[in-house]
Amino acid sequence: MRAWVALFAALALATGIAQDEIEREGYFEVRSASTEIVDGVHSLDARLQLVLPTEALAALESGVTLTIELQMQLIRERRWLPDDTEAELAVRYELEFSPVAQRYIVRNLNSGDQDSFATLYSALNSLGRVQGLPVIDDSLLAGKRVYRARLRAMLNMQQYPAALRVLFFWRGEWQLQSEWFEWSLEK
Repeated sequence: MRAWVALFAALALATGIAQDEIEREGYFEVRSASTEIVDGVHSLDARLQLVLPTEALAALESGVTLTIELQMQLIRERRWLPDDTEAELAVRYELEFSPVAQRYIVRNLNSGDQDSFATLYSALNSLGRVQGLPVIDDSLLAGKRVYRARLRAMLNMQQYPAALRVLFFWRGEWQLQSEWFEWSLEK
């Protein structure tokens, strides 16, 4: 009898673990972000946590290219009026899986740069490390004004056909977007 109880407990545990892997929820999070002035240009360094849900992983393995977008805003703080968004920047990356090469390809759509990785973990880790990204020339910002910056990451679905976007809208797993991460812009 004890053997049956042990076997049943092991099967229940294995089933629970398998379901956790099957129903993996995704999330995007900006862990840190800051800017510094390098040669008169504000450059961004950021660390992101990018976890794709099970459905997105399956789509990626099936040949669907995913677009991950970083959105940044520079906001001028005003005393008596609402704050004003001075500048916006969107950096888009494509993530795709090449079944022939068994590699994950990350392509920066803004610059055209691309790299390939042996594992999805290393590809997402690379996407989550932003270093020295030029944001805005310091001369474009008003001298003594106070600015803050904010950054978020999202899974962008604009490249998909309208019918597929409607389907994704009703599937919450595809609506990945981090919260805004804000910091003061050094002048």
